[in-house]
Amino acid sequence: MHYRIEFDTLDWESPMAGLRFKAAQSMGRQLRLVEYTEAMAPHWCEKGHIGSMLAGKFEIEFPDQTLLFEAGDGVFIPSGHGHRHRARVVAGPVRALFVEDV
Repeated sequence: MHYRIEFDTLDWESPMAGLRFKAAQSMGRQLRLVEYTEAMAPHWCEKGHIGSMLAGKFEIEFPDQTLLFEAGDGVFIPSGHGHRHRARVVAGPVRALFVEDV
């Protein structure tokens, strides 16, 4: 059992331009440190996110509203089409820490 995650020892993964992350997995969950830049192309996401904004400002568009998230804000977005969202970096880079099911 790993009680401590040393993000400095983990490699960055980059699934698309403008987005990179480091992740540690255990017991069906992952803790993911994510960094977004203005280079990230707008895209709809239906994955759920629970976490905290660490740095920067993010505008997140939902089907019925657009909200601004910044350092210190908590994030709770359920999974599913009804909660789909797409984000745009307003002031970056944006850093967030998410706890997610894998």
